[in-house]
Amino acid sequence: MTTPALDVAVLPATEWRARAEAHAARADALTAAHRERRSRRLTHPIEDFLYEYYGVRPARLRRWHPGVGVALAGTADQLGERATWRWTHATVGGAVVLDVPAYLADRGDGVRWLHGLLARTAGRPAHLGCLGLHEWAMVYRQGAHRHPLALRLGQAGTDAVVESHPVRCTHYDAFRFFTAPARPLNRIQPERATQLDLEQPGCLHANMDLLKTALKLGPACPGELLLDCFELARDIRVLDMRASPYDVTSLGHTPVAIETAAGRAEYVAQQRAFAGRAEPLRARLLAVTTALLGDAAA
Repeated sequence: MTTPALDVAVLPATEWRARAEAHAARADALTAAHRERRSRRLTHPIEDFLYEYYGVRPARLRRWHPGVGVALAGTADQLGERATWRWTHATVGGAVVLDVPAYLADRGDGVRWLHGLLARTAGRPAHLGCLGLHEWAMVYRQGAHRHPLALRLGQAGTDAVVESHPVRCTHYDAFRFFTAPARPLNRIQPERATQLDLEQPGCLHANMDLLKTALKLGPACPGELLLDCFELARDIRVLDMRASPYDVTSLGHTPVAIETAAGRAEYVAQQRAFAGRAEPLRARLLAVTTALLGDAAA
């Protein structure tokens, strides 16, 4: 094996093993409720969304990676199975590090797309005030709904809210779940091909999707950053459902009534706060893709 072209920082075994243990404990705490429900074959319409939609697995969350450009020193016993993980590269001295050329040979196209998405989203102003109407548009004039929760205003009341407010969803992966009657009501018609042109940092789902980006980056993403993105997505999901047409009081949450002036103000304030939390995480993910791509990132 050859030494990777980019400079690497080498962590001694005492340091990285402590970080890995702390990461696993943090991941276990974050997934405890989900794992307990799963053992009893129960589901939660808010908290289990990340596992279902993003394909998150607790075991994957607890596996710590140092990220691109960081090598782990140690004996064969200390490194254990890490030395055999995919895209692992052995440096002089026996330390292991992400083999960037091998990684990019398999994931390069995806990394370049994610880099463009992160950079272009970060470069735009945050647009607030969509009021979470994407969730309302997903049940507009629909007899059956995907969550086993009653509609807070009933079907007619829900439809009236959609029809009386401007729908301006920019996120393709939310828009594609709109009901057929709701699609023409959206002021924009997002497509996968236009995602790089439309994604903006105020969008709740764009900020939730930082978790998807971290997962797609796999071992190139530091474990701590992955869990930070998971926590952000978890918290955003709560607002997403509190502001939805579903009655979430049975789940212990107070609805954000976006059909009222007070509810709209609360939603915008929380949306702004989440955009603020997402900004440094997006920058950290962009630093990962920049390190992977090197000069090509420009």
